[in-house]
Amino acid sequence: MKADIKVALTGNPNTGKSTLFNLLTGLNQKIGNFPGVTVDKKTGYCPLPDGRVAEIIDLPGTYSLYPKSQDESIVFSVLADPSNPHKPDLVVVVLDASNLKRNLLLYTQVADLKIPVIIALNMIDLADKGGISINIDLFAKKLGVPVVPISARKKEGIDKLKAAINFANKIALQEESIDVETIAPELIGQIGRELNLDNPYYALQLAHQHETIKFISPAESERIEELEKEFSFHSQKAQAAETIARYNFINDLLYDTVKVPETARDETASNKIDKILTHKVFGFIIFFSVLLFMFQSIFAWSAYPMELIADLFVWIQNNLHQLLPAGPLTGLLVDGVIGGLSGVMVFIPQIAILFAFISTLEDTGYMSRVTFMMDKLMRKVGLNGKSVVPLIGGFACAVPSIMSTRTIENWKDRMITIMVTPLVTCSARLPIYVLLISLVVPNRNVWWLFNMQGLALTGMYIFSLVSAIVVAFVFKLILKGRERGYFIMELPVYRMPRWNNVAYSMYERVKTFVLQAGKVIIAISVILWVLASYGPGDRFKQIEQKYQQPQYMQKLKPDDLNRAIRSEKLENSYAGVLGHVIEPVIKPLGFDWKIGIALITSFAAREVFVGTMATIYSVEGSAEKMETVQKKMKSAVNPETGKPVFSLAVAFSLMMFYAFAMQCASTVAVVYRETKNWRWPAIQFAYMGVLAYAVSLLAFNLLS
Repeated sequence: MKADIKVALTGNPNTGKSTLFNLLTGLNQKIGNFPGVTVDKKTGYCPLPDGRVAEIIDLPGTYSLYPKSQDESIVFSVLADPSNPHKPDLVVVVLDASNLKRNLLLYTQVADLKIPVIIALNMIDLADKGGISINIDLFAKKLGVPVVPISARKKEGIDKLKAAINFANKIALQEESIDVETIAPELIGQIGRELNLDNPYYALQLAHQHETIKFISPAESERIEELEKEFSFHSQKAQAAETIARYNFINDLLYDTVKVPETARDETASNKIDKILTHKVFGFIIFFSVLLFMFQSIFAWSAYPMELIADLFVWIQNNLHQLLPAGPLTGLLVDGVIGGLSGVMVFIPQIAILFAFISTLEDTGYMSRVTFMMDKLMRKVGLNGKSVVPLIGGFACAVPSIMSTRTIENWKDRMITIMVTPLVTCSARLPIYVLLISLVVPNRNVWWLFNMQGLALTGMYIFSLVSAIVVAFVFKLILKGRERGYFIMELPVYRMPRWNNVAYSMYERVKTFVLQAGKVIIAISVILWVLASYGPGDRFKQIEQKYQQPQYMQKLKPDDLNRAIRSEKLENSYAGVLGHVIEPVIKPLGFDWKIGIALITSFAAREVFVGTMATIYSVEGSAEKMETVQKKMKSAVNPETGKPVFSLAVAFSLMMFYAFAMQCASTVAVVYRETKNWRWPAIQFAYMGVLAYAVSLLAFNLLS
């Protein structure tokens, strides 16, 4: 889609910027990376009242144009680099109407870059509720920019904002907040003359950031460095002087335009709630109770839709076997592709419920409190308070969580966080845990309230967090670093969740899970079906001749005979040979050669385990009697012992293996991308593999 105007959204964290972005763009958006960095880039398109289309760019949240992380450095790069393809024609600065003093610092900096600006005065409903009175006309007049009051949560004022974007003047008319040239007049003047700049604040920013920004040449950066020495420029002192001047301007502005009561009701209510939810004892009890309820719900609420999806795939496979002629292509499609996909698609309801809870907890502001509570505990094991954000995010996926460690300034804290984040139970492990728990843990309640399967799942999640903390403590003793870490986090006021945002988050996460997992599973299912359907030499021919002998033909019923042939063919296939090669290594863990095949294929992605088991048992099973993967695995019998393959000991040994093993190619890739050194992903892969084998071995022997 071609855009007529580029609009950037910027603002402090927790101002509702992302909610506004979703409202303006709807589903017409995409997520990628800004060029050359791993920072997420969210762009979308918004139709304007006059028929034009605006491209909306959601810039990372920041408190200032002086960056403290890679995320924040992107904001200045996009706004100031004339050659940046995302440089906007217009900037919409999103302000929290209930916290204007803090928000306006960023606005004054952006406005001084002389890009046309509109202020979206968000959360105006909360400001009204808190008794905050804003003279919007006078506010706009003093700043010289359009000011549009909105409530993104209630979808109010969005049409007015679109109209303001529609009529935005491309010539910046906003009033200057401070006289920038008084901060470093000689330096600013000389940089402006030598680089042919007509904006003094732009010249000042180059003086501060020339060493890190990429859109000026090395020669220009060196010249700025020489000028700084010539004029005795001290960056931190200049920033402090600028900040003081800006807050003097902001204080005068707010004194004239905003009337605030002594206490805002929302903040008072939030403080009262925090006394309970962040209590040093009750806070943790409440948090673990929330986790317990969440995982109980995942089992209880998803049972019926999962059953429907499983039955649907069985129905599809049955009908396709009847409609299509028997042969390799039918087997590949029905037993390979559809059989493999069915094993993962059935877990869509549980993935959706998990992300609904996570999104709700984030939206209400509770997740920030969890981060705050865990800070002291994190410091004791050598982590920064900011490490909690990636660890909690690891419940969803390790890849974006590892990328989010960019906000951790301390090198040692960041490396430890990267090394332990994959230990936290991610959504890819959820299908494996649910499948194995449903096989060996009874589906009944204890104390009339807690479901045993839900308790087992909760235990796996808590176990993963504890494991990550213990391993972090070990890394604290190994890695050496002199920097001191610090933790600054704003606690937003408690709010009702935005249910449309929760629904959209569910949709996006499920879509990502299905598409990413689906691609890998289809590819591996096709390869696996070929490996399981063909064998070396004439083994398959010998098996068919063997079972044509009278002693088999007379003793076995037709169904039993066909099942015996399929089972022996699978064992002698290429996949079976591969499984038998690694079986001596994994047998002490309680795993047979079929599980061994799944362990190998799932090194691409953990969730492939379920698809692999579905494909293997589909190849081995009867085309006339299709069953769900759970039923097939539950009825599987070990030929040596005559007992179920998936006993309590085997199931928990397998879960322990998946709890620790680094079976995610995407995570390995992102660790390399973030550390720029293959040594770190190699160390991570090795230590997690050793831990996985040791803990799995211990679990199998204890439970056998």
